[in-house]
Amino acid sequence: MQSVGDRPVMTVIPAADGAADDKSPEPPRRRWNTPDLRKKALIGVLAVWAVAITAVVIFRDGGGGAKAPVATRPSASPSASDAPLTVSQVYQAVLPSVVLIQSTGKAGGSATARSMTESSTGTGVIANADGTILTANHVIEGAAAIKITYTDGTTSAAEVKTADAKRDIATLTPAQLPDTLVPATLGGGVQVGDDVVAIGNPLGLTASTTSGVVSGLNRTMAPDEGGDITGLIQFDAAVNPGSSGGPLVNDRGQVTGIVVALANPTDDGTFIGIGFAVPIGAALGAGQGDGRTPPL
Repeated sequence: MQSVGDRPVMTVIPAADGAADDKSPEPPRRRWNTPDLRKKALIGVLAVWAVAITAVVIFRDGGGGAKAPVATRPSASPSASDAPLTVSQVYQAVLPSVVLIQSTGKAGGSATARSMTESSTGTGVIANADGTILTANHVIEGAAAIKITYTDGTTSAAEVKTADAKRDIATLTPAQLPDTLVPATLGGGVQVGDDVVAIGNPLGLTASTTSGVVSGLNRTMAPDEGGDITGLIQFDAAVNPGSSGGPLVNDRGQVTGIVVALANPTDDGTFIGIGFAVPIGAALGAGQGDGRTPPL
């Protein structure tokens, strides 16, 4: 064996005594069995295996690797819009459609109108892309002037477009619209026990919300004046004077009724657990409704 620097160099050694031996010398075979070479061989095998697996994966995915694995594809499920919303989500969705109504009543007029003048506030909901506002008729009955305040602070005068005392429903046409007009989603029937949310301006506390359930259907209300209002939704979400005309909303964010009254045997006009709303179909002129209560 010779050495070049610090590295040994292997040389072929002739057979002893000139004996003929065609076999390959043993040292080269032992050279492939060293720990270092075994380690390198193992690494090489692993590298080949990894390349093979990668090729299989690429071939299965169409060669581009851009497709998501089948396991990560979303399975069929109801859309988010079909899922029940929380009270907070309902409030955030519907609040931009709710307005504060302030009325100045004429001298005299009906007892309902005088009562409305004393509170001077009510609620409405934007019901159409043209800005039409849906509210309770007694909120604006006998009013000499009507002022609308949107949730963005924009204010506008408004005029009565239609009035239906029999159902206690009215619509208003505002003189000015806000920069961003957000009509509410109308529709959606309810059943006893369904969750509902009321949004309004009770006792002048603007943009208030309460929640509860539908307590009954097809109730009848006997107001101070005029005939009975039938087909009403009874609910237990808290409402008070100033809530009238506001939306009663289901857990899909749909306006299912217009709040018109509460029940209180003491005639104090404060909430004791029973409120009433005109179903949205009737409010739009397509139906009717049951309970005895003074209007809000």
